[in-house]
Amino acid sequence: MVKKLAIKIDKYQVENIRSALIKLDILDHTRKIIRSERSVEIPITNKYSPNEVMNKLKNCFGHDKSLVNIQVVTQPAPVDRPKRSEPFELILEKCRSIKPELTEIDLKSLPKKWELLGDVLIVKFPSELNDHAAQLAPVYAEVIGAVTVLWETENIKGPMRIPTMEILYGERTETVHKENGVLFKIDAAQLIFSSGNIDERARISIIPNPGETIIDMFAGVGYFSLPIAVHSKPQKIYACELNPVAFRYLEENIKLNKVEEIVEPMLGDNRETAPENIADRVILGYIKHTSEFLPKAFQVLKDRKGILHYHDTSPNELLPDKPFEDVKNAAAEVDRVAELLNYYRIKSYAPGISHVVIDVLIK
Repeated sequence: MVKKLAIKIDKYQVENIRSALIKLDILDHTRKIIRSERSVEIPITNKYSPNEVMNKLKNCFGHDKSLVNIQVVTQPAPVDRPKRSEPFELILEKCRSIKPELTEIDLKSLPKKWELLGDVLIVKFPSELNDHAAQLAPVYAEVIGAVTVLWETENIKGPMRIPTMEILYGERTETVHKENGVLFKIDAAQLIFSSGNIDERARISIIPNPGETIIDMFAGVGYFSLPIAVHSKPQKIYACELNPVAFRYLEENIKLNKVEEIVEPMLGDNRETAPENIADRVILGYIKHTSEFLPKAFQVLKDRKGILHYHDTSPNELLPDKPFEDVKNAAAEVDRVAELLNYYRIKSYAPGISHVVIDVLIK
């Protein structure tokens, strides 16, 4: 029997490795990706030997420190097991039972995706289900295992990224969400926590070196600061946050994860609060207007040298040139040179547009 091959990687690498395997024409579309708590196995064809596959991937990614844990592994032959009902199948079945008046068109529009933060569930019901959402929410809560269901009725607004939520089921909106060994306390009705950024939170958590000083210019409740503090143990992280609600949870989360000696929270506009000429690394985890904060980012870098992790949105056909040009041009204005180290597509932002992060060396 021919052995089935797969690429075993850390879970944050999926998007980039999968894209590379497609380009190399070795992704096996006939088998499913296998996920565990910390790693992922992506099936590949037997077009090349394991050594050839590794060499081709190394050519794709060069010396990227975060991409060293790549292995070619063999997978056992699949075993036939009784099919287990997926959560959405159970939701569909229960909705048919309690709301027999729903048409097949209505049922097809039921949300197939949701976000579970701790035990608080966030669901986007389409407008055609407005009259039924309150009766359907308990079904989602029962199947998914949530105590509260929130309906995200509008897109996130304003520079503080405030969501618009309606409670459909339950009462409590504060929860503790655990991810990659990090605890995040958050009020899901007042603050965002995007599951689409999970791979980037895992990636950034192991990149810094011990002894570094880091400035997180848009800390939120600690989305990037906490994973870095827990897993990389840098000397210091200055976590800047403008939203007072998010800042309160940032302070709680620092204590919750026992990283008070590493993370120093700073309330206010980062252009005023972030200390200058001190950082080895700067995280700009913001989108749409990120370039406006580049002048301050250069000022906080130690001797204006170091690494930026710059988030933004860009049309796919302009990647990675568009965000890198923004950084390079801004660096040139302060007599610095920008060198692109890596770029990662975090998630789709809109049709044809992606949320990306680029790692840039400023020197």
